[in-house]
Amino acid sequence: MASVPIAASAPIIAPATAPRLTSLDAFRGFTMLLMASEIARLPRALLLAYPGNGPAFFVADMLEHRQWVGVTPWDLIQPSFMFMVGVALPFSVASRRDRGHAFGALFRHALVRSLLLVALGIFLRSQGRPQTYFTFEDVLTQIGLGYPFLFLLAWARPRWQAVAAAAILIGYWAAFAWYPLPPPGFDWTSVGVPVDWPHHLSGFAAHWDKNVSPAQATDLWFLNLFPRESPFRFNGGGYLTLNFVPSLATMILGLLAGGLLKAAPRVPATAWRLAAWGAAGIVLGLLLHILGVSPLV
Repeated sequence: MASVPIAASAPIIAPATAPRLTSLDAFRGFTMLLMASEIARLPRALLLAYPGNGPAFFVADMLEHRQWVGVTPWDLIQPSFMFMVGVALPFSVASRRDRGHAFGALFRHALVRSLLLVALGIFLRSQGRPQTYFTFEDVLTQIGLGYPFLFLLAWARPRWQAVAAAAILIGYWAAFAWYPLPPPGFDWTSVGVPVDWPHHLSGFAAHWDKNVSPAQATDLWFLNLFPRESPFRFNGGGYLTLNFVPSLATMILGLLAGGLLKAAPRVPATAWRLAAWGAAGIVLGLLLHILGVSPLV
């Protein structure tokens, strides 16, 4: 076969590097700063350095975890990572499709990534323990459990993505609302709640009390399927495996935001639209909390 002259051959062009989404990088950096504040013990340092100082107390309070009811910026660290996974996915899928990857290959990649995240979360939580500690409530395992479903939804229209998020939230809320309340005289210490715990909820909101939910009942069955040092009875922080279900809704909201940013990344109206939806979500969440329909826990 005759060789092709170099001058006549097609030019080799390196694939263009996709520009980074600066807003996502900035959001990720801000979230990491919140994490660093805990590692550096910043709240305690502020209170010790400025005793009795109102602004210092406010900042320190915003960097602390709420024991059960309420929310601070620190409490939004894990949901923020969930949201960021959703934002990045439309860009990732588009990049791989441009490189000729078929749906089957992409889905297999998503499944492998999911399994690796779950395995890494379990590995990290098992450090310093005599045997593998099977737990699925930390950020890595929660992302891993929801990621395959998020990937499939990335191929749906935004309308159906929004419908899926709403169905998840309403369905999960209904499961808690219909789950029977503990009987009078219930031994709260059996689920890791002190007798004098000051964060109990009352009325309809009591369906979201700590460790007396369908998610707790699921973990009593599910986590005890794995080899353990001792049978699972409760999680001291109230963190449970099924938390990944509403967290998936958070990832879908990120997916919607990512799709919007990908379609119009530099249009000011996009920023205003995202800000308006964010503000509406905060107001709706506060109203549901104040009305006792779905408390912030």
